[in-house]
Amino acid sequence: MHPIDKAARIAGVLYLLLIAIGPFSLIYVPNTIIVSDNAAATAAHILAHETVFRLGILGDLVSGTVFLFLVFALYRLFKSVDQDLAAMLVVLGGLMQTPIYFLNSLNWIAALTLVNGSDYLGVFSKAQLDALAMLFIHLHSQGNVVSLIFAGLWLFPFGILVIRSGFLPRFLGIWLIAEGFAWPILSLTGLFAPQYQDTVFTYSQPLFFAEIAIMLWMLIMGAKIRPPAIAAT
Repeated sequence: MHPIDKAARIAGVLYLLLIAIGPFSLIYVPNTIIVSDNAAATAAHILAHETVFRLGILGDLVSGTVFLFLVFALYRLFKSVDQDLAAMLVVLGGLMQTPIYFLNSLNWIAALTLVNGSDYLGVFSKAQLDALAMLFIHLHSQGNVVSLIFAGLWLFPFGILVIRSGFLPRFLGIWLIAEGFAWPILSLTGLFAPQYQDTVFTYSQPLFFAEIAIMLWMLIMGAKIRPPAIAAT
């Protein structure tokens, strides 16, 4: 197997792992635990589904770790195409997004600590502890919103590298760049006009399949390396 083809398939496996883990912490856990505008009910759900909540924290940590390995796998794949763009991909992807995963997990750890009511928290009432736990859960949600900015920015060098590579389809690169615009727009909508975030997400959904498409291509098709041209004699 050609080294570039092998690198593409490794990146595809890591991308698949990331896409498989991500929805658990991003969608399943919040939908299971959070009761909007009801701190007491949310705290009760955390205690009733503590294992699920802890797995959500683990999901953040694992996702951050896998994502770091993914961007370095992509760097190895694309460094021969344009080393500067490949380095930018690592910075905007791994070095900017990964710390958000790790720091954001602390918000859920704080919420779990508060609802369990350790002895040193005895100076707070149950209602106060529940409210503080809800605050950290909200901060976790907002941390995800902020991370969407970098979820988009790293796709610009990624998409350009795909277009220039010659061993991956150009249309996938164009699709990734289009998704790169969508994520920051969704993030800024969530920060400044959250009432419209669901609408923006609905209309932008076709763009968000670009990463699934590139993941499946790298995993199944790999990188199509053209044989070197034979000079005429």
